[in-house]
Amino acid sequence: NAKVNIVATVYVGKHANDPDIEKNKAIACLSYVWGLCLIPLLLKRSSKFAQFHARQGFVLFIVDLVVALVMWIPVIGLAALVVVIIISIIGCIKAYNGEWWKGPFIYRWSQKIKF
Repeated sequence: NAKVNIVATVYVGKHANDPDIEKNKAIACLSYVWGLCLIPLLLKRSSKFAQFHARQGFVLFIVDLVVALVMWIPVIGLAALVVVIIISIIGCIKAYNGEWWKGPFIYRWSQKIKF
């Protein structure tokens, strides 16, 4: 239990005073709303926090386009759509809370994107 408290304290201390996060967390949240990932990707180039989430949102946007192509396969298409929606919701919440959340699968791909 003490270990959890130490981690929580470090987390709050690390992010609570970061002006980049406080200033850009709302726009970073937009990264996970379909094509709106382009807003922070293009307009917040100097924000590491916004770019981090915008790259993940861009990868998720591409995945969503691929999912749209397979929607005609009833079970697979629907399951993939549900997964994309869940990741989008979690990503938006994490970004708005000021967290550097690494989305499953999308984080690794997002690190390869250089704009």
